[in-house]
Amino acid sequence: MTSTLTTERPARTTFAPVDLALVAVFAALVAVLSLAPAIPLAGGVPITLQTLGVALAGLTLGPVRGFLAVLLYLLVGFVGLPVFAGGAAGLGVLGKPSAGYLLSFPIAALLAGLLSRALIRTRLPRYPGLFLAGFGASILIVHPAGIAGLMANANMAFDKAVITDLAFWPGDVIKNLVAAGLALAVFKAFPDLVLRRRRPAAGDNVLR
Repeated sequence: MTSTLTTERPARTTFAPVDLALVAVFAALVAVLSLAPAIPLAGGVPITLQTLGVALAGLTLGPVRGFLAVLLYLLVGFVGLPVFAGGAAGLGVLGKPSAGYLLSFPIAALLAGLLSRALIRTRLPRYPGLFLAGFGASILIVHPAGIAGLMANANMAFDKAVITDLAFWPGDVIKNLVAAGLALAVFKAFPDLVLRRRRPAAGDNVLR
């Protein structure tokens, strides 16, 4: 009697075409929001709608695709397309006071996606959970990185950089409230998108 030993190859993690399309669409969305009229502030960093797009990408697409969408947005801007606030483009933006905020965006989208996934699995209602995920990512990632950028590129002392950064907090609360509402509306209109954010089942080879 002979026995046949079979081994299963681990499934490769790949993107489905719809995943690539969503990454591209949300990268374009962040770019469009970045070009909306900005509110200038002292310190050389204006109030823009960029963080609304960053939060929405993470909350709607989940951590991986949200991260890649915002990363794609940055790469497109770095190679020369005018998609940053005020129509700026190129690597020269890394020398501006806003560089810390800009570089934090992909990580913020990643964390927003992770937090939303964790909070939605609790008994917390979905809308507060989405808001806390987006705002939490902003507090933990965007603001500290922004303060570091102000200190490095605008030669601000730590206390002055913190005070400058505080001007963005009220707008961030509003933008994350809007992002949570928009994400909730997207989930209601496209329930399959919520399913795609969940952890893949055994044998599933599509990256969610």
